[in-house]
Amino acid sequence: MADIKDPENTILVELEHGQVVIELLPDVAPQHCVRMKELARAGAYDGVVFHRVIDGFMAQTGDVQFGNQNKNFEIRRAGTGSSDLPDVPAEFSSLPHDRGTLGAARSQNPDSANSQFFINFSDNHFLNNQYTVYGRVISGMEAVDKITRGEPAQYPDCMISVKVAADV
Repeated sequence: MADIKDPENTILVELEHGQVVIELLPDVAPQHCVRMKELARAGAYDGVVFHRVIDGFMAQTGDVQFGNQNKNFEIRRAGTGSSDLPDVPAEFSSLPHDRGTLGAARSQNPDSANSQFFINFSDNHFLNNQYTVYGRVISGMEAVDKITRGEPAQYPDCMISVKVAADV
């Protein structure tokens, strides 16, 4: 288990292959961190699939509208939905999109992030200053590396549960 310094800003994601511990960066992207904690506390991420997983690039998830395999699941629409909360404006920073960082997925509009996010499999510096970085994997990257690839995969992996460490 990772050394958790700030349980209120740490997310615990249970995957089939193990637990992933994500350190949120509220000093860098406060609104994105608040949103992730809000959705985690509501249980909105539990059962949501990784709908876009590209080897050597990233694993994307978080479509709470169409990507929840336990509720309203539509794999062909997964990746097009969001939560019923307002979009979050971009919070770009100088933090690079390195392996293990968490980025906010969005449409062409920089201020359209909502519930979806991605975890970088490798350093993806071409994304710098285009997508908000708001967390980093501090433990469990080996479980992220085992997520089934595909856009979408025939049998996509899901986030079994997502919790704020302070609540556990």
